[in-house]
Amino acid sequence: MLVLIDAYSQIFRSFFAIRRLNNSQGEPVNALFVFTRLLLDIAKKYPSHRGAMLFDCGKVDFRLKVNPEYKANRPPMPDELKMQMPWIKEMAEAFGWPLLSCPDYEADDLAGAFARAEKSDEVRIVSSDKDLSQLVDPRVKLVSPGHGNTGGFVERGEAEVKEKFGVTPELIPDYLAIVGDTSDNIPGVPGIGPKGAAELLNSCGPIENWIDAPERITIEKYRKKLDGQSELLRKNLQLVRLRCELPADLTAPATLDRRDPDYAKIAELCRRFEFNSILRELPAPPPTPPAEAADDALPLFSAAPPPEPPAKPEPKTEKPEKTFEQGSLF
Repeated sequence: MLVLIDAYSQIFRSFFAIRRLNNSQGEPVNALFVFTRLLLDIAKKYPSHRGAMLFDCGKVDFRLKVNPEYKANRPPMPDELKMQMPWIKEMAEAFGWPLLSCPDYEADDLAGAFARAEKSDEVRIVSSDKDLSQLVDPRVKLVSPGHGNTGGFVERGEAEVKEKFGVTPELIPDYLAIVGDTSDNIPGVPGIGPKGAAELLNSCGPIENWIDAPERITIEKYRKKLDGQSELLRKNLQLVRLRCELPADLTAPATLDRRDPDYAKIAELCRRFEFNSILRELPAPPPTPPAEAADDALPLFSAAPPPEPPAKPEPKTEKPEKTFEQGSLF
C-alpha cells in the first residue's frame, strides 16, 4: 500500500485541535502533540513501507496566472505553529516519512501525480481536502482522522464521495468550478449551490458538454444562471483540476521508500517534549543481540588460556533514595 500525507492540512488540523498547550519549559507543543499521535496511529493502522509526507511549495505560478487572487485570503501561519514546524518535521522523519515538495506543485498536485503513477497497489491519502476527492477510484481512497474522541480513521471511497457531494469523483472538478471554494478564494457561479451543481451535472454531464452549447442545459433555471459565466467556469476548472503529471526530477519508486520508525529517536523526542502518554504507547525496543566472539573456536592443540585471577568482591553500594517522575500534562 502507498500512503500519502497532505502535510499542511493535517498540521493545521493538529494545531487547532488543541489550543494553548505548553510543556514545562513554556514551549507551545499543541500541534506537535496531536501530529505525533496521528503519526503513531498511522503507523499502527497503515504500516506501509511506501509513502511520503507532501508539502506545498508556496502558491504556484500557473494558478496565479489564471487568478492572481488565488488563495489571497489565507492568513499567515501563526507564530506558535511556525515555532513547532522544525520539531514536527523532525518527528515525521523519525517515523520514517520522506518529506517531499516540488516547485510549481501544491501538495494536492503531488498526491495526484503519485496516485496516478501507482498502477497496481492500493493508495491511501491522509487529508480532509475536498479537492482530493477527484482522485478517488477503485484503488485510491481518502483517509481522515476520526472526529472528537472517536479516534481511528474514516475512509472515503467512490460511494462516500457520491454520498457527500452528490456526484462521482470524476465530476468533482466540475462541481467545484460551479460552487467555488471559499478556502482557496475561488468564486462560484452566483445562485447555484452544492445541490444545484449536483443536479445540473447529473442531468447534463460535465461542463465541457454544454459550456459552448447552452441549449444542452435542459434545466431552464440553471441555463439562465449560467448565462455569461463561461469565462469564470473555464478559469475555475484550471484552478481546481490537479496537476497529475509526475515531476521530471522525482522518480516514484525510489522517492517513496519509507524507513521503519526509529522508536528510540521518537521516545527521545517524546521525553524532550514531555509526551508521557505517547511514550507509554510506543513499542518496546528490540533486545540488543549478544556480542559475537572474536574467534569461533580455539585452534586445535593451542595452549590453554591462563587462569583468570579470583574475582574481587563487588563494593557495596547504598540503595538510592526512591525518586518520583515529574508529572506531565500528557
